[in-house]
Amino acid sequence: MKFKIDAVSTGGMKTVVKAGKFEIIIDEPKNLGGTDEGANPLELVLAALAGCYTVVGNLVAREMGFDLNGLNMKIEGEMNPARFAGKSSDERAGFKNINIKLLPDSSADKETLEKWALAVEDRCPVTDNITNRTPFNVEIG
Repeated sequence: MKFKIDAVSTGGMKTVVKAGKFEIIIDEPKNLGGTDEGANPLELVLAALAGCYTVVGNLVAREMGFDLNGLNMKIEGEMNPARFAGKSSDERAGFKNINIKLLPDSSADKETLEKWALAVEDRCPVTDNITNRTPFNVEIG
């Protein structure tokens, strides 16, 4: 399977992304030079993680034979903005850590939900891309 998006920077910090039949606005808040018309790129990484946990979580619950009536998540990522801002190269530019709190709506017992959470983490492609190095090929033109 291949996934593809097309993106256009519309000036300043705003990017308009076409993903299939959907349009996504990526921006920064006004205090960072944006127009505040969309979530910033790091928020969208966390949002992608939440979406992946929803999809994989439902798939795994079905395979394990229990109902997942809903899933609330609280996801936080912490970063040091120094590298992003060009002030230091001591730390990486991305998240130093990501914390996920899963609040599944299910009658499954705690032991089952713990096994489920491990399977979801293991099978989530977004988690895989965040935790493992993925080769990049960047070209101009």
